[in-house]
This record gives sequence, C-alpha cells and structure tokens, in this order.
Amino acid sequence: MSTESFPLSAAGKVHMNNSPVQLIESSIRRGEARFASTGALMAVTGEHTGRSVKDKFTVRDEVTESKVWWDNNNAMSRAHFEVLLEDFKAHAKSLDLYVQDLHVGADPTYRYNTRIICEYAWHAAFIRHLLRRPTPDQLDGYQPQVTIVNLPSFRADPKRHGCRTGTVIAVDFKRNLILIGGTSYAGETKKSAFTFMNWALPARGVLPMHCSANYGKNGDSALFFGLSGTGKTTLSADPKRTLVGDDEHGWSPSGIFNFEGGCYAKCVNLREESEPLIWAATNRFGAILENVVLKGADAEPDYDDQSLTENTRSAYPAEWIPDTDVSGLAGQPKNLVMLTADAFGVMPPIAKLNPSQAMYHFLSGYTAKVAGTEKGMNAPVEATFSTCFGHPFLPLHPSVYGNMLKDLIAKHNVDCWLVNTGWTGGKFGVGSRMPIKATRALLDAALAGELKNMPMRTDPYFGFQVPTAVPGVDPKLLNPRETWADPSGFDALSRQLVSDFHKNFESFSPHVDNDVRNAAPQFKQAAE
Repeated sequence: MSTESFPLSAAGKVHMNNSPVQLIESSIRRGEARFASTGALMAVTGEHTGRSVKDKFTVRDEVTESKVWWDNNNAMSRAHFEVLLEDFKAHAKSLDLYVQDLHVGADPTYRYNTRIICEYAWHAAFIRHLLRRPTPDQLDGYQPQVTIVNLPSFRADPKRHGCRTGTVIAVDFKRNLILIGGTSYAGETKKSAFTFMNWALPARGVLPMHCSANYGKNGDSALFFGLSGTGKTTLSADPKRTLVGDDEHGWSPSGIFNFEGGCYAKCVNLREESEPLIWAATNRFGAILENVVLKGADAEPDYDDQSLTENTRSAYPAEWIPDTDVSGLAGQPKNLVMLTADAFGVMPPIAKLNPSQAMYHFLSGYTAKVAGTEKGMNAPVEATFSTCFGHPFLPLHPSVYGNMLKDLIAKHNVDCWLVNTGWTGGKFGVGSRMPIKATRALLDAALAGELKNMPMRTDPYFGFQVPTAVPGVDPKLLNPRETWADPSGFDALSRQLVSDFHKNFESFSPHVDNDVRNAAPQFKQAAE
C-alpha cells in the first residue's frame, strides 16, 4: 500500500517517531493529560470509555463482498468511504500529527509494518507501548503496509459518510487503511490493528487468536482463551512459566507469536498484594492510564473509584513485567485452555475436550454474567457467547477460524481443556467462587501432562471428560452436582445452559462438520 493513502503532507505539522518522553512532554504541554503522583500519565477519554462496536464499519467492495462475515460487520459503501477519507485529510490540515512507525507481529515472516497517525500525543505514546517497536535499522527504509489514522476531534456526518453517529471506525481492506474519528478511547487503535490481522493472516495459513500465552521450563507453550472476568491474565501470569503475551497471538507453522509488545491491563480495584507485577508497571513514570480518578492535590491514583468508568486501563511495554519473553515467540502449543466463569455453577472446574469439542466451545465462546447489580439468591444469571472469544474483531466467518483451530489441534496433538473459574455449590448468589488454589492445582496438572492420564468420567450434560480424582483437590469439587444442596436445581440449570448452547450454535451448524455438531451438549444424556 502506498503511504499516499493518507499523505503526511496533509497535516499541519508532523512529529515523526518521537520518543516516549517527548510524547509525554507534548501531551502535558497541550493539556491532553496530567501526571499522577506515581509519574504515570493519566488521560480522560470523555464520552467513550470503551470501544464503539456499533460505529465500526467495513468498506463493502469487490475485495470484501464474498469474504467478510456481514452478519457481524457493518457495511460502508466505497463512495461513502472516499468522502470520509477526503474529509479526514481536510481536517488534518489544521492539526499537528504524531506518527509512530511500528510492527504488528513478533514473527518477521508474518509481521506488518503499521503506521499509526495520531492527533493526540498521548495516543501515540499509548500505541508505542502496545505494539512492537522497530530497531533503528528496521526503521531505515521503513514502508508502511497498514495505516491507522486516529483523529478524535473529527466528527462524522451520518448522511454524508454512511455511518451511524459522529463516531466512526472505518476499515478499508483494499487500501489496508483504517480511519478512527469521534472517540478518544485509545483501545480503538489497538483493536483496529488486531482486526487487520484477523483479516490478513488466515489467507497466509496463520490462525489469529484473542488469547494469552506462556511456556514452561521445557519450552512447552500453552494458549489461554477467555472473555473478561474469566482469569485469562491472572492464570497465564504463572510464576512457574514464562509469559509470551497477554492478549493477541498468531499460530503459524513455526509456532506461536505475540502480535504486540505491550500490555493493556484493566486496573479497577488494582492491589499491590494481589497483582504486584501489574501494580509495579502501572505505578511508574511512562505508564499510560485511562480514566483513573486522581485524588487530592497529590493526584494519587484511586483504582477503586469507578465514577468515570469500570473500564479503567493501564498501558505499558511488555518488558516492564519480569519473566516476559520480549521476543514474543514460542514453539508449537502442547496445551490449549478455554476459560469460562460459569455463574450457573454447573460446569466442572476442568474438563478435557477432544478436537471436535474444542472447536464447538471455541465457536461458542461461553461465559456467564449476572444481570444488573442485584446480589443474592435471586440475581438473574445470563449466558454470554462471544464466538472465537472475540467476535467484534472478526472480519471473516467464525468457521474460518474454527476449522483452522481444529486442524492445528489435530496436527500438533494439542491437549485441550475447558476450565471453569466461576461458581460451585450453586449459582451466583448461592454458591461460592471456584477456589483459585484448586484451579491452579488442576491447571498445573494439565500443563504438566499428568491430568490426561488420570481417571475420567463422561459429563452427563456436556459429554466432555472430567477427572474423578486429582491430588490436592476435593473430589466433590470435580463433580459439581455433589456440591449442590439441591441437586434438582442443579439439573434444571444444567438443562437451561444446554438449551442456551444449542440456541447460540444454530447459526454455526451449517458451516461445520457432523463431528462438531455432535459435540454439542445432549439432552438425552442428561443426568437422572
């Protein structure tokens, strides 16, 4: 792609590849952000404190018409995008722009030179932390293959630009160009890069994944999929293993590789005693905080204050976390873990999946949430499904990613596990949260290769294999029905969850093989 898709000559002034210190100085001077007492830089994002999923559009043209999963992606006409692009260029003429030339992808074979053009200096500092930073030699002769332009002060016109509101995220896969306007939430830039990788890599035989990854002393790598609140970051940050990355990876013929070079941690209720590594990285000069309330004249961060948003964030380079492999590379996975926080309290703490079951649960992307703010026995529980554990970022149909995953699992003989970090002994409000000590013991046994050789039973509702006895774990915990005071209530909620799975999977059934369809939970096998 030519850099002329968004010429830098359109800007009022260009600040090219400034250092973090220069960017922080600029953001303070321009009034974009302020210092916390810790030396971190804190910015308030205003109206948008998270991603604007409904305002994201993909250009529908001859390149995307037959490939994009249009049920999940809003379409924008080529004509509307061209008008939007010209208006972006015109808007940029009055702005100073901060440009960062970065890499997405640790593997040189599959990485993309990605130019990020920002209106805000703090956005440039943020994305410099999050993506991979080229060496001076790599910047010599650098030509961008992907360009992302983020102008928060630009307001879209729905009639003129074919969008929904004044906020717009417009993706043009023909030019490898993404335009972001009307939002100050920095995560839009990060996830735009991930969206591009989800588009580009499958055609190159690489599976893009929304997961964390680590490896053990023997180089045995593991993948951790999970939606927010399931423990993905906590469980992958294992002191006995080396972290590869906490959010986005590719699985290639050579192994796995991190897309990023930094971390974007949720810091609501952050505590030094419970998350010492994230705490240390967050509370130092150069960390970028979003929407964290600063208290008093000393501007001390209050991580418990959710008055701006529950989605408070901290961004920092990966090397600020000890025991992280900054190369971002690891070998073929030996284990794949899917995490769920089952608030129904009916799933076992761990289960072994065959390849078809793994694809089924990958396409399902299940967790559960408690509706509203009610507490107690009557708090309503809802099943939540996000296919491939990241449906907002999928340009292609989920079956593309699911079939790739199934083939890779079979090819590399990967052991697959479903781990419930949610509730036991009853649903949310009745039972208790799964003991983290038990979860870690089961996960340790699985990653060490010990668990797959232990005695197993077939779960009567879900059909997967569940260990019956594991050293250091209460046997009753392994059979969740036995932890309930009311077994009939367990059966009723199990049937409800099975039904939710079936309803959710209806749209995927025509796109998968019989063995995957047969991996669904089965009423006829339900417990008596």
